[in-house]
Amino acid sequence: MKQSANTVVLTGAGMDTESDIPDFRGKNGLWRNMDPRLVASIDSFYENYELFHEFYSARIKLLEDIKPHDGHYILANFERQGIIKSIATQNVSGLHHMAGNKKVYELHGNIKRVKCNQCNHEAELKDFLSKKNCNKCGNLLRPGVVLFGEALPNDVWALAENDINKCDLLIVIGTSLEVYPVNQFPKIANGKTAFLNNEDVSFDHEFDIKIIGKAKEILQELNARVK
Repeated sequence: MKQSANTVVLTGAGMDTESDIPDFRGKNGLWRNMDPRLVASIDSFYENYELFHEFYSARIKLLEDIKPHDGHYILANFERQGIIKSIATQNVSGLHHMAGNKKVYELHGNIKRVKCNQCNHEAELKDFLSKKNCNKCGNLLRPGVVLFGEALPNDVWALAENDINKCDLLIVIGTSLEVYPVNQFPKIANGKTAFLNNEDVSFDHEFDIKIIGKAKEILQELNARVK
C-alpha cells in the first residue's frame, strides 16, 4: 500500500459482519435457512409484495442500531490520507458512507434509500415501512437495492470498473466472490491483487497476497503497519 499510487478496495458481506450484520453466504449466513428467490427477488416484489415488504422491513429495522466498526473507519481514514482512491462494495448497509468514505460505489444499492419501482421517484424510508405508495405516481415503493433477477446499475458499475481497471492495487475484503459480475473485478485489475477474508475460497484468479482472518482485525494490523 505504501508503494501503491492508486489503491481501490472491494468489500463484501464479511466486511459488515463485525458490525453484527448477518453474512448472507457464510456458514451461518442469513440465506442458510431461507431461499432468497422467494423474498429478495423482483418476482417476489410483483407476486408476493406482502412477503417482500415483511422481509425488507425486518432487514431495515435490523440495521437501525448498526454502526461502522474500526475497519470501516480505518478505510475512511485511508481515503482522507490518499492511501486508497475509492471503495466498491456489494453491501447495501451504507456503513462506508456512515464511517466517512466519500467515493463509494454501492454496486448492489443502498437499503435505506427508498424509491418507486415504477417511476424511480425517491421516497422517505418511513413511507416504505408504513406501506405507503409513491406520492408521485401511486405505485409501490421498494428499497433501492438490486434484487435477484435484476442487473447491476450500469452507471455505478462503469465507474467502479474504470477505477479497478486503472488501479495498481486492488484489495478484496470480506467477499466470497461468488456473485457475477462482481467476481470479475480481480481479473480486470491490471495491478497487484490482495484477498482478505474470514474464509478461503476457490477462485480462478491467483491473488498476489492472501490473508485469512476477520476484516476488522486485519485492517487494524494493516493500519498499524501503514502508519
